[in-house]
Amino acid sequence: MMLPSKTVLVFSLFLLLNGILPSTTVAAARTTIGFTYSAVPSNSPSPEHVVAALQSLNIPAVRLLNPSPTLIRAFSYSNISLLLTVPNHLVTSFADNRSSATLWLYNNVLPFHPRARISLISVGADVITAAGDSGSDPTTAIVTAMQNLHHALIDLGIRTVSVSTTFSFINVITTAFPPSSAEFQEPVNSLVIKPVLEFLEETNSSLLMNVYPYNVYKLHGEIPISFALFEEGPFNFRDDVVTGVRYHNLFDMMVDSVIAAMAVSGYENVPLILTETGWPSNDEHMNVEESKMYAERYLQGLISHLKSGLGTPLRKEGAAETYIYQLFDDENESNSRRNNSLISDGDTMQQHWGVMYNNLTMKYNIHFDNADQISTVLGLLVPSMYFLWLLYDFRLAGILLVLVYFHSRKSEGLDTKITFITCQIFTSRFISGLLIDIDDYFCAFGAAKTHVSRSAFLVSTMLIFSVA
Repeated sequence: MMLPSKTVLVFSLFLLLNGILPSTTVAAARTTIGFTYSAVPSNSPSPEHVVAALQSLNIPAVRLLNPSPTLIRAFSYSNISLLLTVPNHLVTSFADNRSSATLWLYNNVLPFHPRARISLISVGADVITAAGDSGSDPTTAIVTAMQNLHHALIDLGIRTVSVSTTFSFINVITTAFPPSSAEFQEPVNSLVIKPVLEFLEETNSSLLMNVYPYNVYKLHGEIPISFALFEEGPFNFRDDVVTGVRYHNLFDMMVDSVIAAMAVSGYENVPLILTETGWPSNDEHMNVEESKMYAERYLQGLISHLKSGLGTPLRKEGAAETYIYQLFDDENESNSRRNNSLISDGDTMQQHWGVMYNNLTMKYNIHFDNADQISTVLGLLVPSMYFLWLLYDFRLAGILLVLVYFHSRKSEGLDTKITFITCQIFTSRFISGLLIDIDDYFCAFGAAKTHVSRSAFLVSTMLIFSVA
């Protein structure tokens, strides 16, 4: 008759110990930060010099807006990941004939792969807006073009290069306030975006989106500029009343609006890549918001935020990659910038988005290594915390074992078995805790978590209760 109560006691001790020794899993989202690079200006430095400058800054990824064989060849053996963009005028030909896509691959991918780390190809850049301006209809061309390019890659034996297309936030998202209410605009959602998302899910590719907080800030006069610049302040927050989430910067609100829109469409698990973001700099006497000071504050705030590993409230891993627009000023960019800006007057044509001068010096005092230094400090701190938890595990287990031992000396019969079972529990919990902490230690430094220790813990627990 005593066995059931003893079993309950053992189970209660098990739950108590499991509760007071929580999991110490550490997970951090590290977004890859890259730049958009277009070698259009005639006075821009050579691609080889640009690649050397990017390597000196430890830039891991580059988006080539106007790729060419000469440009791609310069990145060979650089270990810089490349996102290539198919020109908009080729989208229709890709859709009409797969051989056009194959020919483009023969010229721009096959001669350099894998020496150049081409990871993704965007079929067009904001094709919807560009096509709308030209009067053509992209709704039937874009998905077919993506499919033909994907199959052409497979035919050539290239399976490590993904295919997607690029959208612009202000042209496809209904609202940024609140993020939980955001959806993709109709009819482009049902005609284009949903078929694209279906293709991306089937091929394990990513949604590409241009996100400019500057544009939304200009639209909504009630937004403090510091909220758009990642700065702290008494009014620098917005609450989503639906989710109860408090946002402390405009960038996260816009990213979560995209995530929410994807969820409404049924594709919330598709990865997200931000292909463009930045802040324009111009003559501040004409437009005070378009100053080098604000551009520098936005870029430094963006980089620090992305490298913090915080992600966004709706997606803790954040965007997989974020590309800053762009390396150099392009005086011929009026058309492309007008498509991505809410400002439609003549000032848009004079906006400058480059972060480097043509002599390869930085225009702004921005740092890419601050967050890495913080991560290094945390990397030294985390193992120490694990070690303290191990000591805590050991000391607590020892104390409880001593207490149970002295209690068992005063007991008879079944209490001896209880002591044995309790010792098994403490030993199993300590060993499994040690293995879990070892797993978490390696997981914190980027290693894959095997969950072997957790499986072993469950097995040992089952054995304990079978003995009981």
